[in-house]
Amino acid sequence: MGIADRDYHRRDHREGGGFFSQLTPVVKWLLIANLTIYFLDLFLGNPLRNFGAFEIQSAVFDGRIWEFFTFQFLHGSVGHVLFNCVGIFFFGPWMERWWGSKKFTIYYLLCGVGGAVFFTLLVLLGVLPGNDLWTPLVGASAGIYGILIGVAVIAPDLRVALFFPPVELSMRQLAIALMVISAGSIVLKFGGNEGGEAGHLGGAILGYFLMRFPRLLGGEPGIEIVKPKLARSRQVPKLRARSDIEKSQDTAVDAILDKISSQGFQSLTQQERDFLQRVSKQKNSP
Repeated sequence: MGIADRDYHRRDHREGGGFFSQLTPVVKWLLIANLTIYFLDLFLGNPLRNFGAFEIQSAVFDGRIWEFFTFQFLHGSVGHVLFNCVGIFFFGPWMERWWGSKKFTIYYLLCGVGGAVFFTLLVLLGVLPGNDLWTPLVGASAGIYGILIGVAVIAPDLRVALFFPPVELSMRQLAIALMVISAGSIVLKFGGNEGGEAGHLGGAILGYFLMRFPRLLGGEPGIEIVKPKLARSRQVPKLRARSDIEKSQDTAVDAILDKISSQGFQSLTQQERDFLQRVSKQKNSP
């Protein structure tokens, strides 16, 4: 089995411990935070939403800058928060393993801020109605769109099966479709959620920008992603005996992939990156 065929998510599956043990740390706490805040706010009569929802008038002109962040943890309905949590659950771990937990947190929050900024820009430019100065914006969608775009950048051929409509798309196709839907909704004034769609686009745009220029978050560009090949992977015959060298290499690779899973790609030393590149070429050569 070549490096590219290994599942570096395997640690999560072998440790057991229940539903949340299968998640990366920040993703787990994002899910807990979103669900807890929603139901607590609902129980108390929505004081948190009244305090933390993003409004252009209050956040930009009245100086309530915390709204650029707090609105990301507030939601308008049970369906809204559950749908967003599904997105975080399925795609968040990819980004957290790519960035590492600390930078993933910054990436996610910045994409949310990007959604609010883009929404503000479209209102001030007259693309969205002027009365949107007082329209509250809530939800984690901008950050999630940043996550989706990020996964589309690092794994564009990853296949995603949708429940509705029941189709299978690559991450690249899914990302393009979502961007077209958001842009079309804004331009055609279709769906009645143009402000939310502006937030989606803003999060996606900033997410793409940060993925293309990772040094903005202190990352290192040019790191090759070690991920499962989806179609053309070459399988080593199962009955072929492995040499001691191969066993030693596989053990070393397992240790490095465990480090990636827990600490992110940026935690690797240059020697570890070079080793993965070298072994990958050996394993995948004809």
